[in-house]
Amino acid sequence: MPSLVTYKYIKQNPDIMEYIRRADQALEAQGYTEHSFAHVERVAATSSMILSTLGYDERTVELARIASIMHDIGNVINRIDHAQSGAVMAFRLLDNLSMPASEICSVISAIGNHDEGTGLPLDPISAALIIGDKTDVRRSRVRNTDLLTFDIHDRVNYAVVSSDVKFNDDKSSIILDLKIDTEISSVMEYFEIFMKRMLLCRRASDYLKVQFEMIVNDSKIL
Repeated sequence: MPSLVTYKYIKQNPDIMEYIRRADQALEAQGYTEHSFAHVERVAATSSMILSTLGYDERTVELARIASIMHDIGNVINRIDHAQSGAVMAFRLLDNLSMPASEICSVISAIGNHDEGTGLPLDPISAALIIGDKTDVRRSRVRNTDLLTFDIHDRVNYAVVSSDVKFNDDKSSIILDLKIDTEISSVMEYFEIFMKRMLLCRRASDYLKVQFEMIVNDSKIL
């Protein structure tokens, strides 16, 4: 019997929405960039685009959306090990919604493996979530409005004028295409804080049997 738990249903669930909201509030209090609905919905859009383009079935795509929107709820407990705590929280929430165990396994495995410090692509859903999460770099994620007090994370995110994740024409490569204002932050600074994330994106792309490419200001970097 197919599960009644859908991405739309999750977005209308007040408890899960509260966990997302409170997790972002916890990160805001610690000075982190935005991790609220704009972030998780963008991750969901990117991960589902990737799997849809590669021909995965509709339910796999839907599970990627669900994992994406829930992937950061562990931050309500602590930023440290938030992927693992978030996976445990997601298990309880989805089990209470009577999602089948096979689907819960896919969602919590993806959530538990999305962090670059401990994560690995274990299946298509986790691979797509990794890429969706790690490629969400943009000016609108910066909360700090005082440019004079920007740290490196603020500078790098604020310097990204535009960001796009797309496939090349023959679908052999996933491309992260960035436009960076180098008067705000250098490309080197981007790699200083995002190198591990980009390497994990490459590993996730390898799992999906495609290449990962990065273009910055119209020049191929990776």
